[in-house]
Amino acid sequence: MAQTTHGAPLWHDLTTPDAAQLVPFYEAVCNWTASEHDMGDYADFDMTNAGGERVAGLCHARGDNASLPPVWLMYVSVPSLKDALTQVDAHGGTVVDQRHPGFAIIRDPAGAHLALLEQPA
Repeated sequence: MAQTTHGAPLWHDLTTPDAAQLVPFYEAVCNWTASEHDMGDYADFDMTNAGGERVAGLCHARGDNASLPPVWLMYVSVPSLKDALTQVDAHGGTVVDQRHPGFAIIRDPAGAHLALLEQPA
């Protein structure tokens, strides 16, 4: 198993009220191809580049993403979510969502959102 570089971006999702509406935009502008990702009662989209590599997700603002504004959400690896969230609070940020173990969405003091994913060493 490859070692995780803590602090490294792991993934990007766009959350928006209507992800399907944006598929043609990102297919044309970024040369990505969309494939549906089953979310139960709706589908989000996995976006792949011309080489077939998954590069991003286009997500509806539903389910776990319902509280997010339209935003490109970057996921970042942290060794300890508990320690990272202590630092969020200490430095003027806010925890927006922490419903899943090892995962949280935060808002920095400027209002920007970021996802933290615990990946112990």
